[in-house]
Amino acid sequence: MGFDISADEQELVDAVTQISTDILAPRAAAADANERVADETLKTIAEVGVMGLNLPEALGGPGVGSVAMSQMVTAITAACASTASIVTAQFLATDSILLGGTDAQRQDWLPRAAAGEIIGSFGLTEPGAGSNPAEMSTKATRVEGGWHLKGTKCFITNAGFADFIVVYAKTDVDAGHKGISAFIVDTADASAGLDFNPPEKTMGLRGSPVYEFVIDAIVPEDALLGVEGEGFTTAMRVLDRGRIEVAAMSLGISKAALDAAVDWAGQRRISGKPLDRLQGIAFKLADMYTKYRSAWLLTMDAAEQRDAEVDFTRSSATAKLAASEAAAFIADEALQIHGGYGFTRDFPLERYVRDARIYRIYEGSSEIQRTIIARSLTA
Repeated sequence: MGFDISADEQELVDAVTQISTDILAPRAAAADANERVADETLKTIAEVGVMGLNLPEALGGPGVGSVAMSQMVTAITAACASTASIVTAQFLATDSILLGGTDAQRQDWLPRAAAGEIIGSFGLTEPGAGSNPAEMSTKATRVEGGWHLKGTKCFITNAGFADFIVVYAKTDVDAGHKGISAFIVDTADASAGLDFNPPEKTMGLRGSPVYEFVIDAIVPEDALLGVEGEGFTTAMRVLDRGRIEVAAMSLGISKAALDAAVDWAGQRRISGKPLDRLQGIAFKLADMYTKYRSAWLLTMDAAEQRDAEVDFTRSSATAKLAASEAAAFIADEALQIHGGYGFTRDFPLERYVRDARIYRIYEGSSEIQRTIIARSLTA
């Protein structure tokens, strides 16, 4: 459990960390206020390979391991959680193609996505099917020359500006989860059959818009991702990987909030003494660090298992649960240590609290993670 990364990986981690500090962090408040990360910001991170961190070199990615990738996701999130949300939504879309697609589909879509030339989106959640995707109502019916996709998806990150959306739909309504397939929808070709509602007015991650959309479109035969009926299996594999990325994002919020709290407690003086000399504050900092470090170890362990190609479902669920719960605790305690200043928008603490809240909900709520873990222990 050394969590070692190569010299090349470390060089990329350092480069992404530097870009995050120098470019992303100064733009984070504006992205939140404007409710959109600037295209120029995405272009900058794409130039160093961030949009394809999950992909092998043969498909245009840098070919880094999950441990190094997790460290980079953490660094990006510590600077701007909205940027990290757009990036990891891209990973969900491209992981779908990587894991479930044909060789032709991988070659067609993934190198362009890795270069940041196209943005992807992961269309799984529906108004009536969140925690249980098997209850989805979106359908795909064979027609001459392709498939007719019809249904509604909601809370889909990147969807409104994506170049492609991996849409999950039922091709056999009587087969339960075994009747779910996935389709690569080119948004330019299917634009007449896509109707996007305005972005949701979310509490946090406001620079990373999420959308509800209705699809009623004909897509070509080769839009079917891989094999018919394998969509649910692909989605579950993608979510196993994605939960490690949510854990890494949670670590980013935790680190940013902890660093801010330590810095503030060392500078802020009460009755002539810095806050960190007060036992009540010192104990808070100790608890915050302990939760952060514990979550870090669980996340890197899950990432290492992912690289080892062993079953990491329980590990990814454990990491997401621990890290997302830690992020909420640490961000809230950091704001408390800042007192009234933390409640103002002059400091980033209130944004950390807002941004962290979703990590306990999406890609499987904390309750779902507990269910996954418990079932793995008692099966």
